[in-house]
Amino acid sequence: MNKTKPQSHMIRNLSTLVDLRSSEVTRLQTEMAAKETVRERYQKNLERLTGLYQNSGASGKLPMALASNCGDYKQAVMQMADSHRLDLSMHEADMAVSQRALTAAYVKREVLDQVLQKKQLAEVHQEQAKERKQHDELATQLWLRSQKPG
Repeated sequence: MNKTKPQSHMIRNLSTLVDLRSSEVTRLQTEMAAKETVRERYQKNLERLTGLYQNSGASGKLPMALASNCGDYKQAVMQMADSHRLDLSMHEADMAVSQRALTAAYVKREVLDQVLQKKQLAEVHQEQAKERKQHDELATQLWLRSQKPG
């Protein structure tokens, strides 16, 4: 039985696995990019909220009703900012998990790709050895024919 057919079949299967892993890596990279966009949006919103309560002015110089309203406003904005910070930290923890999954998928893809490259190289070497053997046999046959008195 010919050894190159199972070898080629294995290479084809490995190539398919590498393609699948590459697709997984691409999908996870896309997810990470989307999560990074959300993280940036959280950070910009936090900056705006912080600016809102810091720039609302001192409430102590205002009449009592306005001071109370200004204080309530600052308090509400600060609570919203705290809630946003909590959401951001949860989102960043989720991003860390996703980053680990991306790294693991990338490593798996790289390992499979290295195995594939080794198998392809081995197949090339095997084909070259087969061709050399055929050439040597032909050369031997030609030499033997040239040695016969004719």
